[in-house]
Amino acid sequence: MKKMMYTMMFVVIFITMNSCSADSVEGSNTSSTATETLITNYTYNDSEIETMKLINDYRVRIGLNALERINHISFKCEEHNKYMIANNVVDHNDFTLRSNNIINVLGAKKVGENVAYNYKTSEAAVKAWLDSPGHKENIEGDYTHFGLSVTTDPKTGKKYYTNIFAKI
Repeated sequence: MKKMMYTMMFVVIFITMNSCSADSVEGSNTSSTATETLITNYTYNDSEIETMKLINDYRVRIGLNALERINHISFKCEEHNKYMIANNVVDHNDFTLRSNNIINVLGAKKVGENVAYNYKTSEAAVKAWLDSPGHKENIEGDYTHFGLSVTTDPKTGKKYYTNIFAKI
């Protein structure tokens, strides 16, 4: 009984420490209160470039189109990572605002989002997404573009991942 309790505790801690989730929305142009300015400058770090390459390599390997990266989407991903770090959460809060912004600014027809936390490598994060049906559905979805941000919490050193997909 004690061994089972320790096992259950380990599973809960493991899931909490290595959590991720997926969300998606389809829509028409919907107004939002967020600034509707196109962001064209975004500097990608090595983890972001590697993660995007892994996602595109996977998509091409299974016969799908590679996704084109858009700096504006990556900027929205980075904003969400900063929010999650500041609030010590891993969630999709304000996903509707992000997706509406992408719909309004870029003309997207469909938007999806994956988030993850505490994966040390891009390979581990992408593997976790592919092992999860909701995340895998976004990665394999009918999308044309994407953005991604991998942000390290300066206090804990843990990485936060936000990956947004769009069909434009």
